[in-house]
Amino acid sequence: MERGGPTVDESKSIDLDKSEMVRVELKMGAGELNVDGGSPKLMDANFEYNVPSWKPVVRYNASGFRGQLSVEQPGGSHGGSRVDYKWNLKLNDQVPMDVVANLGAGEARMNLGTLNLRSVEVNMGVGEARVDLKGSPQRDYNVKVSGGIGHAMVYLPNDVGIVATAHGGIGDITVRGLEKRGDQYINPAHEHAAVTIHLDVEGGIGQIEIIAN
Repeated sequence: MERGGPTVDESKSIDLDKSEMVRVELKMGAGELNVDGGSPKLMDANFEYNVPSWKPVVRYNASGFRGQLSVEQPGGSHGGSRVDYKWNLKLNDQVPMDVVANLGAGEARMNLGTLNLRSVEVNMGVGEARVDLKGSPQRDYNVKVSGGIGHAMVYLPNDVGIVATAHGGIGDITVRGLEKRGDQYINPAHEHAAVTIHLDVEGGIGQIEIIAN
């Protein structure tokens, strides 16, 4: 069990390069994760932590036209007493991105609607995740959310096509703003939309809400 000490406030930025697409992988064991768009760089990050061994590890590699950015909480970090652990990340809105978040315990708030998304994958552990995709996407993309133990909320734009599937675990799945057709949930716009978001939600133990409005 880790014990917290003085809180460290640390910033880290990754500059844009010539990569034509970037995979962003976030791995947090326990804490609070906030992700937004709006960075003029590839990423602007601010970290607060009071367990020195939990200093976030940021790596960026680029080969050819593809970049790989990872932000990771060091292994073995699973809570403790008087622990303060928070990431505030801002990502670039222009570079096409695949965003993958692997969450342990805690709270995640991911406002990704302004990003140039290629795909999104969120794997929840214990806690709450809020994934807001409301925006004006320029291309089709796929979203996969795997629920853990807790509460997941996915907010979708209503002026693009939506085709969603939701499979329950032990818990509730609530869908608002979409029509059920067979084993899919769709919106009226999907038949004529220039852009369609394909969402696949797999419930765990807890509550999942899909909201399109």
